[in-house]
Amino acid sequence: MVASAEFRLSITRALADQLVSSLASLDPEPLTIQTIAALPNRAGVYQLYVNGDMVYVGKADPSLPKRLSKHHRKLSSRLNIDIRDVGYVCLFVDEDLHAVAPERLLIHYYKTDGEAPWNFNGFGSNDPGQNRDTTIFEADHFDSQYPANLNWICDDITAGPYIMSDLLKHVKSALPYVFRYQAADFQKDLHVVVPSDAPTADELFMLLGQTIAQAQPQWQIVALPGYAIMYPKPGPYPSARKTYQ
Repeated sequence: MVASAEFRLSITRALADQLVSSLASLDPEPLTIQTIAALPNRAGVYQLYVNGDMVYVGKADPSLPKRLSKHHRKLSSRLNIDIRDVGYVCLFVDEDLHAVAPERLLIHYYKTDGEAPWNFNGFGSNDPGQNRDTTIFEADHFDSQYPANLNWICDDITAGPYIMSDLLKHVKSALPYVFRYQAADFQKDLHVVVPSDAPTADELFMLLGQTIAQAQPQWQIVALPGYAIMYPKPGPYPSARKTYQ
């Protein structure tokens, strides 16, 4: 008979199992402005679903509603996905999220099972930065699968004359995806006329691109899979969807 044995208690594994079990017991709510607004303004973890399949796990500190609202805005402006097919579940976590790191526990758990694909394809990224602009976006990258909607309607922009530097700020604010550009003094001297209310992003990029290219031919606007940029660079941009100049 054996009188001794080795026992190893994995606190992190036990916590991960509890988190997974608690999240699995919840029924996804539609990711809508109304359901998000009804949530308490507290920290926690959450999972996103598309057509019932879990695709992403994340944490929000200090506000779950704020983080989910950001995802709603982003996903509403993407092609190949219908925001009505997106749902979520969430857990409010009172402990220090940085100390218990529930997001990392869940990601590790689901990675082992081959779940939560959006955690590994660039969905959670904000602005990828200039170094990413000239790279090739792989076919399985989130932005390649769900590119930014260039026909997004900018409701807050009205017809009329604008100074280019001001219009650039308005466009950046109106778009639910990144529009990164380099500010320059000459932009304050250029005038742009928006012909109609509520133009699309594509119409504004075309107007801005043509105007700036006439004054500074080396400048251009480039629509990449998930965002748009404006710089005095020729590229190359191998993943460019459209160039405005």
